[in-house]
Amino acid sequence: MVSNWPIDYTVITSVDRDDLPDGGAAHFADTVRMIKRTRPSMLVECLVPDFQGNKACVETLVDSGLEVFAHNVETVRSLTRSVRDHRAKYDQSLEVLRYAKEYSQSKEETKAIVTKTSLMLGLGETDEEVFETLKDIRAVGVDCLTLGQYVQPTKRHLKVKEYVHPDKYDHWAKAGRKLGFLYVASGPLVRSSYKAGEFYMKNIIKTRKNQI
Repeated sequence: MVSNWPIDYTVITSVDRDDLPDGGAAHFADTVRMIKRTRPSMLVECLVPDFQGNKACVETLVDSGLEVFAHNVETVRSLTRSVRDHRAKYDQSLEVLRYAKEYSQSKEETKAIVTKTSLMLGLGETDEEVFETLKDIRAVGVDCLTLGQYVQPTKRHLKVKEYVHPDKYDHWAKAGRKLGFLYVASGPLVRSSYKAGEFYMKNIIKTRKNQI
């Protein structure tokens, strides 16, 4: 049981479950509540699918007691159809993140919730496209962002178009902070659930809760 592990921050995720009426939202929420019941102090991040844009599913997650609502945009607009599942849509992902923020802010008990997303680089995107994507993500109220290098998992997957130089990751980290993200993790080895970022996430959550 997660609540028995010697950790104080956990990330829950799953494959897309479009075969379920609620996309698995209730399973996520039940898991969060079970963890909170036995370890109220455990900070929980849920990295979720887009639920096909179903706002009721987003509400289910926000109301579950989680601290971080994460959904990955993954790539720039022009590459979405070739990189992501054919059911995924760039604007739909942005809307899920926007609504998670809007709904969480509508109630006192969920105002401290942090929203988070991630991008993969090296798929053929241009610098202009990356910057536009950062602006789009920030415009819907996302608090935290991670950027990392795409790595081809098997020969059947998309090939890497570019191994982005570490200096460019530093550039995007600075650009993200200037746009107003509370936290940006950017580097070749960074992934959406970035262990080194937990310290910063914990501080953001603590500050938010103290402000309510």
